[in-house]
Parts: sequence; structure tokens; C-alpha cells
Amino acid sequence: MGLDVTARQLIKRPRADVAAFISDARNDTKWIGGIRFVEMDEGPTRVGSRVKRTAAFMGKQIEYVNEVVELDERHLAMRSVQSPFPMRVTYGFDADGTDATRASVRVEGDPSGFYTIGRPLMGFFVKRSVSGDLKRLKRLLESS
Repeated sequence: MGLDVTARQLIKRPRADVAAFISDARNDTKWIGGIRFVEMDEGPTRVGSRVKRTAAFMGKQIEYVNEVVELDERHLAMRSVQSPFPMRVTYGFDADGTDATRASVRVEGDPSGFYTIGRPLMGFFVKRSVSGDLKRLKRLLESS
């Protein structure tokens, strides 16, 4: 059984602001709780860009590389090219009026290895994690 989790958050900032912040992986350590280190390709984020991350999740340190496979004004989708298990992460940014954005994070994957042990709880942990990330993003962007 695969993993498919989505979290959403209304952020009182224009879509372009939210999209620009999320699309710049150098901001990841500011709003994604488990991220410890980020390294990305030079230049602006584009289809084909790669992002290397070191993160802590479920008590383990993991390193993975994601590649941007889709990017437009409404979403950014990445797939893993090096990770503990195959996954796809999609960030959405839908305008809600002129000054607000419905931000979302969808995580799809097929946990393997160590993570198969906790597979029944994996969805719960991922949902809690990405929901917390979006709450941090909201606080950060609405306070600036």
C-alpha cells in the first residue's frame, strides 16, 4: 500500500509571494521542520533542477535528492532520484482572492526498508509533519 498524504493551509499573502518562497529550496530550513541541510543547483528553480536535502524523520537522518518535474504559477512537483524510497512531493499555491493563498503539500510514496516497519503509522507521521510545516510557513510569511 502506497503513501498519499495532503495537508492544506490558508496563508494571507499573494500567491506569487508564497510560490516564490516555496520554490526557493534555500528557504526549506526556515519552514520545513525536519530539514537540516539543503543544497540546490545554481540559478532559479526550473524543471530539471535538483535539490539535495538532509533531514530527520522518525528518529533517523536521511539524505535524498529530488528533481523538479513540473513547475508553474500554481504548483511545484518533485520526484526522488536518490532516497530511501520512491516519493513525489507536490507543493500547490492557489489564489484565494487577491491577497491570500491556499497552500498545499502532497506527499506520495512507497515506503521501503526501515520505513516498512512503521508503514501503518507512516501516513499519520507524514501528515503531522507537513501540517506543522505549513503552519510554520503561514507564521513566517504572514509576519514578514
